[in-house]
Amino acid sequence: MAYLPLSTANLPDPAIDPAQGSSPQDYFNTVLYPGTSSAQSITGVGFQPDLVWGKNRTNANSHRLTDVLRGVGKVLFSDTTNGDTTGDGQLSSFDSDGFSLTGGTGAFEGLNQTGNNYVAWNWKANGSGVSNTDGDFAVTVSANTESGFSIVDLTDPNTGASYEVGHGLGSPPEMFFIKKTNTTSDWSVYHKDVGNDKRLVLNDLGGQSGSSSVYFGSTTPTSSVVTIGSGLSTGDDWIMYCFHSVEGFSKFGSYQGNNLGGNDGPFVYLGFQPALVILKYTGSSNGWFMFDNAREPNNHKDQFIMADMDAFTTETTQAARGIDFVSNGFKLRTDAAFDPNASGTYIYMAFAENPFKYSNAR
Repeated sequence: MAYLPLSTANLPDPAIDPAQGSSPQDYFNTVLYPGTSSAQSITGVGFQPDLVWGKNRTNANSHRLTDVLRGVGKVLFSDTTNGDTTGDGQLSSFDSDGFSLTGGTGAFEGLNQTGNNYVAWNWKANGSGVSNTDGDFAVTVSANTESGFSIVDLTDPNTGASYEVGHGLGSPPEMFFIKKTNTTSDWSVYHKDVGNDKRLVLNDLGGQSGSSSVYFGSTTPTSSVVTIGSGLSTGDDWIMYCFHSVEGFSKFGSYQGNNLGGNDGPFVYLGFQPALVILKYTGSSNGWFMFDNAREPNNHKDQFIMADMDAFTTETTQAARGIDFVSNGFKLRTDAAFDPNASGTYIYMAFAENPFKYSNAR
């Protein structure tokens, strides 16, 4: 039997392979920019995004999410229950290398207030979407099967019973977010390691909750549909963001925090050098930590943003709550209370800067 030398060059080719002209940055990328209060175009994304998730780094303004199916000018807030909102400083177009923003004079000018700095996380789906009839009724889906990401726009039938919705990915989603757009509601979050009879709430720091079929019909997603539980069947308009792992590009999993008595913690293997990691403790009150390689390119990454904004409302720097991004995953290096390494189970979602095969050591 022949053996290859121990070298990253001999690792299997990733699904999204830079050597074959396809980079993780073709599907996910982060950009930083200053607000101007005047119309401006933000470039450097590297593709035309279909979901832009932006946050004011300087002030306590809400996170703002805009997607191609709901359309520019409409925002949802990851940290509140509000439905679609319009106003100054929102997206005016999705562009070939980024997006454009309107100006404005409001006190909280969306994603474009002068004197403030911003971060925008950008995902590529598949444009304006197509009709999908894999579920119990037709929905509009923008799906990128290469990167494992889809956006689903639907109006549910208000039957009071669970129903199935097509997601367009061809593989079972491992994590999805669903939110009413025409009225107030929590962001219900499914994660494979929490299970199909519990949910997490993106706009809240609480732990997993729920019972029976209320949220996801006690049914695990399939390669064609997800199940929406009877407790969410209210006749409203909804948006859903679905994800599954793609080798070398994204991963959705969990780890056990160990809360050691020194500044150390578990290593989480991803198979790539991460560009964005979002962490959430499942057991009780502990918020949604967001770390990325654009706001803080070097380790130790102790600048975080909280998606729920319950404990920290702006970008915060605390070494006691930081993590390291390494060539094939991330490493917890903290044991503070209310942090990414308390004792218990955490779920994560992560997207790549480079597959491990092409990553430099850190």
